[in-house]
Order: sequence, then C-alpha cells, then structure tokens
Amino acid sequence: MKTRQATTEDAAEISAFLKELVDRGKRKRPWEETFVRDCYVNNPDGIQCSVAVDDDGTILGMQALSRAVQGNIYDVTPGWGIIGTHVKPSAARRGVGKALFAATLTAAQNAGIKNIDATIGSTNAEGLAYYEAMGFRTYRSADGAICKMLEVPAPSA
Repeated sequence: MKTRQATTEDAAEISAFLKELVDRGKRKRPWEETFVRDCYVNNPDGIQCSVAVDDDGTILGMQALSRAVQGNIYDVTPGWGIIGTHVKPSAARRGVGKALFAATLTAAQNAGIKNIDATIGSTNAEGLAYYEAMGFRTYRSADGAICKMLEVPAPSA
C-alpha cells in the first residue's frame, strides 16, 4: 500500500466507497462525486487530500485535511485543521488509516497547523477508536458528535 495526493479523477472511485459507507449506516454526509471533488479533492480551504492505494492502484481509503475558516459547519476554531477519514469497507483493519495519517500529519506540520479537529458521530465506534489510536483526545461534544483534537507535534529534526 502507498499513499498519494488525490486527483479529480479519483472522485468517482472515492464516491463509490462513500456510498457503501452510507448504505451500511456508517456515513450520513453526502457521497456524490461532485461533493467529493468540491469538499475533499479541490476544497479551496484544503491543505491535502490523500488516498491510500493497493499495488493495483485501487483506492482503499482517503483522508482530507482542510483549514478551518470563520463560520465552518463544525464550529472549529479558525486556523485549526479539520480532518476527515474514510476507508473502503473491504479495506478495514489493514492499516489504511494509519498510512493516511502519516501523510496528513506531515502536511499539517508543513502548513503550520497547530491543532486538528476530528468531529465524529457519537455512535461511530470505529471512528472514535481510530482517532484515539492516532493520538486525538475528546475536547468537546456537539449535537450527536464527539469532537476530538490533536496538538500537532513539531516536525522531527
């Protein structure tokens, strides 16, 4: 498995597995290709959108990091990072999230992000556990969600 920057051409494949997550009750947000392009791959506030791919180039998961702006839908402090992670159901428990987060953490450090917010549905046990394993800690609750944050460490010398 390797990670790379997502491209507009990846939107259809990402959209397909987001739809799988919706169908399984693991996602409530939009999943359509236009949403993927506008909110993840080509987000004007985006810092990085990465995909993890297998040896055949099949996308196993994606992770997007954007900069919080005034009035964002998650009510995250402007200037913080906002992260979203989605793994194809058939690729779960294979280290996809860990691989993606390594790339995202470097991008956050390079962009000067000091804190990253992950807003997770309060019933999403897998998501909550994933972010805890990556070092995020709960700092507040929102309507039906748990908000976790990570203080971004300084880059290693």
